[in-house]
Amino acid sequence: MKFPQPIALKALAELTGTRVIGDGSRQVSGINEIHKVEAGDITFVDHPKYYDKALQSAATFVIINKEVDAPEGKALLFAEDPFSAYIRIVRHFRTFEPSTAAISPTAVIGTGTVIQPGAFIGHHVRIGNNCVIHANVSIYDHTEIGDEVIIHSNTVIGADAFYFKRRPEGYDKMYSCGRVIIHDRVEIGANCTIDKGVSGDTVIGAGTKMDNMVHVGHDTVIGRNCLFAAQVGIAGVVTIEDDVILWGQVGVQKDLTIGKGAVVLGKSGVPKSLEGGKTYFGSPTQEARDKMRELALIKQLPELLERLKNR
Repeated sequence: MKFPQPIALKALAELTGTRVIGDGSRQVSGINEIHKVEAGDITFVDHPKYYDKALQSAATFVIINKEVDAPEGKALLFAEDPFSAYIRIVRHFRTFEPSTAAISPTAVIGTGTVIQPGAFIGHHVRIGNNCVIHANVSIYDHTEIGDEVIIHSNTVIGADAFYFKRRPEGYDKMYSCGRVIIHDRVEIGANCTIDKGVSGDTVIGAGTKMDNMVHVGHDTVIGRNCLFAAQVGIAGVVTIEDDVILWGQVGVQKDLTIGKGAVVLGKSGVPKSLEGGKTYFGSPTQEARDKMRELALIKQLPELLERLKNR
């Protein structure tokens, strides 16, 4: 998320009760979690395993719970609890705005777009031309939708990311300040859920089509002309390139890439990145022809064991 205007690091230190390491007059332009950082951003790290990753990332500013010198070109905020400091900044710049109308007066809706009864359109939403938003669709704040998009009933666009920090007393919520961006000619079936980014954008590429009951996790980026059948579930921070097909009940693990033109057959589980242009099957996925050969061999095992027993 970009701030409305850059803010001095020392001002964020005052807001969060943290201490500046480096030049506190430097200007911070936005806040992002580690997967989405870019120059000018502030992020956080609170585990030794990820100190180097955060300090060497594209982020210019890091909230950290270790006394270290600021790397060249960066400045730090020292905090006993970086997660809580990060959340305090998010909630300061992206406060929850209660709605008083089914369609917010701040929403911008294009020419020829139809909003069916019972739909909810949140604050600062932008919807393009010639779209159809069916009954009981909920579109959360800051969502952006292109032209000729169809969204079927009871779908929820822009719910919070499923992202929590585990503590001894329970789970702390990572408040989401990202968006959902849906490009032109996308069709989304009934009862789908597309979560906003934690701090960046969840993106659905032009021409992509989704069946009913598809879930897309936070910060996932889906390419153009993809096809997802019913009950596909995609975790957060996944990159799906153009022309990918996921058939029914495919499950996709977090933080991986599915290459252009890949096809994953029904009920498969994707635990790691897949090369494009191939067909996959199984859980964990393999190339489909290898998996089918393996299954054929498994069917022959009883006969082979019987032969060995009778020798």
